[in-house]
Amino acid sequence: MSSTQQQQTRPKRRPGPPSRLPVLTTLPLSLLLTMLVTASLIPLARSSVPRLPLSHSLRSHKSFPCPLWSSSFSFCLSHLSRSTSPSHFSCSSSSMASSSSSSVLGGETLEGNNPLLQDFVFPPFDAVKPEHVRPGIRALLKKLEGDLVDLESRVEPTWPRLVEPLERIVDGLQVVWGAVNHLKAVKDCPELRSAVEEVQPEKVKFQLRLGQSKPIYNAFKAMQESSSWEELNDAQKRIVEGQVKEAVLNGVSLEDDKREQFNKIEQELEKLSQKFGENVLDSIKQYEKLITDKNEIEGLPPSALGLAAQTAVSKGHVMATAENGPWMITLDAPSYLPVMQHARNRSLREEVYRAYYTRASSGDFDNTAIIDQILKLRLEKGKLLGYNNYAEVSMAMKMATVEKAEELLEKLRSASWKAAIQEIEDLKAFAKEQGAVEADDLNHWDITFWSERLREAKYDINEEELRPFFSLPKVMDGLFSLAKTLFDINIEPADGLAPVWNNDVRFYCVKDSLGDPIAYFYFDPYSRPSEKRGGAWMDEVLSRSRVFARDGTSVRLPVAHMVCNQTPPVGDKPSLMTFREVETVFHEFGHALQHMLTKQDEGLVAGIRGIEWDAVELPSQFMENWCYQRDTLMSIARHYETGEPLPEEVYLKLLAARTFNAGSLSLRQLRFASLDLELHSKYVPGGSESIYDVDQRVSKRTQIMPPLPEDRFLCSFSHIFAGGYAAGYYSYKWAEVLSADAFSAFEDAGLDNEKAIRETGQKFRETILALGGGKAPLEVFINFRGREPSPEALLRHNGLLELAASA
Repeated sequence: MSSTQQQQTRPKRRPGPPSRLPVLTTLPLSLLLTMLVTASLIPLARSSVPRLPLSHSLRSHKSFPCPLWSSSFSFCLSHLSRSTSPSHFSCSSSSMASSSSSSVLGGETLEGNNPLLQDFVFPPFDAVKPEHVRPGIRALLKKLEGDLVDLESRVEPTWPRLVEPLERIVDGLQVVWGAVNHLKAVKDCPELRSAVEEVQPEKVKFQLRLGQSKPIYNAFKAMQESSSWEELNDAQKRIVEGQVKEAVLNGVSLEDDKREQFNKIEQELEKLSQKFGENVLDSIKQYEKLITDKNEIEGLPPSALGLAAQTAVSKGHVMATAENGPWMITLDAPSYLPVMQHARNRSLREEVYRAYYTRASSGDFDNTAIIDQILKLRLEKGKLLGYNNYAEVSMAMKMATVEKAEELLEKLRSASWKAAIQEIEDLKAFAKEQGAVEADDLNHWDITFWSERLREAKYDINEEELRPFFSLPKVMDGLFSLAKTLFDINIEPADGLAPVWNNDVRFYCVKDSLGDPIAYFYFDPYSRPSEKRGGAWMDEVLSRSRVFARDGTSVRLPVAHMVCNQTPPVGDKPSLMTFREVETVFHEFGHALQHMLTKQDEGLVAGIRGIEWDAVELPSQFMENWCYQRDTLMSIARHYETGEPLPEEVYLKLLAARTFNAGSLSLRQLRFASLDLELHSKYVPGGSESIYDVDQRVSKRTQIMPPLPEDRFLCSFSHIFAGGYAAGYYSYKWAEVLSADAFSAFEDAGLDNEKAIRETGQKFRETILALGGGKAPLEVFINFRGREPSPEALLRHNGLLELAASA
């Protein structure tokens, strides 16, 4: 989620009408998902927000990009009224390492004063400098190589002599490389890029060496075949089975020449993905539009004007003010989206739109050739492993198959089409009523603007006017209070306990009902376009682990980070959020909860580790539902100055507007998912079609208004080219059945019944959040719900049960 990164769309859905939908209690999930969209279901998308990643792979530090955008293109997104300020981490600073005894390297310090190699509790984010990366990673790899050689020479098919030493090697690399990779995402600079680029091949070489270890693979196979197999618990069996499957996908079974070819492909793919993401960031940084005439930005709300002036100040226009300018517009989400949503200047909208949808597609930052090469190499990799295409490789570690994913997407597409056509017609009619000269010729840069005007007229909701009711400090207080009610945990500020990479980053401690710490997390809320990747994501810092317990404790506690990109505080105001940004924070917190509240002590399947990719969005999407639950929403929605609660009628309008522009938003998301699968299952690199031809072809059946001929969205589709969602973007749809049905358990218990809510929350915690990757996701769901998933909740949440019954 992300991993993810990226400004693609994740609208919600709106399936609809078989004559009557039974509650499915005994059907397999694949059939269940097929039935979800049977008969001409009408997808009802709900607006969603840009988000990005989580770490999933046990052999490399990757992130889940959470997808993006909303009906109004509202982007995703402490006592956080502080302005963004210089980070402790600097490409030129010489700050001292902050270290305290830790578990990362098992109580071992490797080399001198390099902060990456100290024995730390929390990564010394404030002390790591680019010059630490080359010697630090190389020293670490040298140590881990020695550990691997030692393990291979003495390996036995037992837990203490195989799995535990393997976890030490895997975790040692993931934690340290993860810290470097994280800094590159939130504190990018040329010196850090250069250092990472230089040592990355060495890191990948070691990963391949580890993943292709025949002694380790044979030991895991021996465990499966041993008489003691049945003595292992579920989590241990999942680890063994997963390691065997991962080894095959890592090329362990390939002969020498094919393995060498495979390894070259992996090295090149890692390099290309890194470069892809850098090009996207650099192309965003490259675009700046300075505006001096206030007439050109008519319609922009005060929050956007304040940010534009603040950006201008940061670029040297020291006298800039929100009232008088000058104003600087960028392609960073908090700047770009208000322009598309509110600027009356159509030519400005067109210019900014074209710049946004041609990011990283020309000059030094052109990703076109990189995409072609990535797709070519992925196809070669798939064929080397004995698969027909890369999509089949991707699905090998997921719940779905290529066919089932395509089936789901097609049923949703056909169900969305008529609704989306009607939505465009309604938009044209409304624009004509308002006297818009472009009403008969609406273009892409008009859709967001007029959709927002129609939504305001239809529901009498102005998102900008709601911002004062959603201050970040109040939202976080309400979110933590909800976590207390549902899961019986307390979240307390712990600033100063762990080093941070920027002064705006907050650090929190999660405690159980007895007041004992059980987890920690960082929260980095604000956009910093000059150095920070776009979107929002959650990722692991440390995983819960019995192996890394120390100082008399039974386990190492999990640590996570949540990163968003919302508008920073302007002037003396706190960060004031759109409702979509509120959803983003709830979403990422759901991911963090699954990582932090795990009760798995086996580190290789604790928290978010080892969970099938197309099930990992369950907790995050589940948490979003609480944004619409009355008590929760009213607890966070209070005017930041007066304390006045959100008026009841406004709350009701928010509920009514939840499915606005459902068909169009569903199709937009389906374009991304369908294009992803098409490129990874059917596209022939170097063939008669270009990647842009494929996009145009897919868009003909997934978009009412086809993209511009010069649209180069693919060049910034970081989810699949720089994140973990290659042939996996469908996963958001797949997981929605699970998340909606999980929330329906609370509805069944009674959302106004606090005792029942607490009991159901505890059950959710003990299953969905506690079991991690230690059980198959369908088993985990059944443990919570008492049955297999049903689509009924999904339909009901989108107001479709009545439509289904009347069809």
